[in-house]
Amino acid sequence: MRKRLVITVCPREAGVVVLAVERDGRLVRMDAAGLIRRLTVLVARRGLQDRVRIREGCAGGCATTGPNVDVGVYALPGTGEPGDNVSIGWRTYVYALPTLDSLARVVDDNLDR
Repeated sequence: MRKRLVITVCPREAGVVVLAVERDGRLVRMDAAGLIRRLTVLVARRGLQDRVRIREGCAGGCATTGPNVDVGVYALPGTGEPGDNVSIGWRTYVYALPTLDSLARVVDDNLDR
């Protein structure tokens, strides 16, 4: 089943993460706004705008410093079929972003290729 993603980043959470954007890339310091910008560019560069949406909203983890991200996974509708908002999966990166080898993992780990 082909998937589409809705990636949510909370813009209100303070804090930064130091992480490569792409695997084996240089480390970059990013706050929530930086995560949104870099994810948007990454999705566009890969031509995934029809399958991956980046949005601002609550991602959980408000008790301590973020930034935090969560991912909703949805079935990609067939050509001419309406999409729905019934999630078939979900993953949170609350407090886990620093454990990733790159920001791209947020997309790569959740989207079929």
